[in-house]
Amino acid sequence: MADAAHTGWKRLAIIAGGGEVPLLIAQGEIDAGRNPFIIEVTGFADQDYTPYERAAYPVTKIGGMQKAMREAGCDAVCFIGRITRPDFKSLMGLDTAAMALLPKITQAARYGDDALMRVIIDSFEHKGLRAIGADQALASLVPQAGVLGAVEPGASALADIEKALQIARAIGALDIGQGAVVVNGLVLAIEAQEGTDAMLARIAKLPADIRGKSDGRIGVLAKTPKPQQERRIDLPTIGIRTIDGVSRAGLAGIAIHAGSALIPRRDETIAAADAAGIFIYAARADE
Repeated sequence: MADAAHTGWKRLAIIAGGGEVPLLIAQGEIDAGRNPFIIEVTGFADQDYTPYERAAYPVTKIGGMQKAMREAGCDAVCFIGRITRPDFKSLMGLDTAAMALLPKITQAARYGDDALMRVIIDSFEHKGLRAIGADQALASLVPQAGVLGAVEPGASALADIEKALQIARAIGALDIGQGAVVVNGLVLAIEAQEGTDAMLARIAKLPADIRGKSDGRIGVLAKTPKPQQERRIDLPTIGIRTIDGVSRAGLAGIAIHAGSALIPRRDETIAAADAAGIFIYAARADE
């Protein structure tokens, strides 16, 4: 097994929601000579984890998850994948640990998803499980600054990028969402609880005269972390499905922040963007 000093953990537990990023992190651990332990979140995990040592729990069984991780010899945990925020007050079957956290969870939920997740993360760290982000677990998911791929943004697109990132940061500060769409300086949409895919689907239904089209792409989707975001969870993610949504919406490209976003299957995603004539721009932190 690889020396744990390089990463700071000996065995990583991956709390896997929906999407492929948890699986990619698990594969990365195997490639590094470590043996991950998977907690499949019932109703959300949607990948094949049968090659891995694993257990499955609903979100109501926080204590069960923690006990399973300790028994598996885990000293770190990564929360990754899509999970819809549940209404803990109405959930049945809360275990002892979840019940003990319920007052804090209920209070934190009033202040947004990030406050809620900090309470949950803290409960795992109090059990001796260091919480790490997906960017720490698999650095290859994180883009560096610059244009990724063969398509470059023009002057109009760069102006839209600047405004879209500004809008995304502003709505993030209010804990609304992470994304915004700007076309020729006009804000067409902001992302809320529906998520990026649904937002892009809305754009695709707008009149063609205010959005782009396949033979005349304009505008940009920007995604950036919330200023107050707990970076160990929920960094903005783009992938092939995002490229498809941007393409259907007639947009010219995507802007993210270098070091603050995840791109699963990076080469495939960039190839798909190139094929569609869509740029991917990773802005510097000061942009």
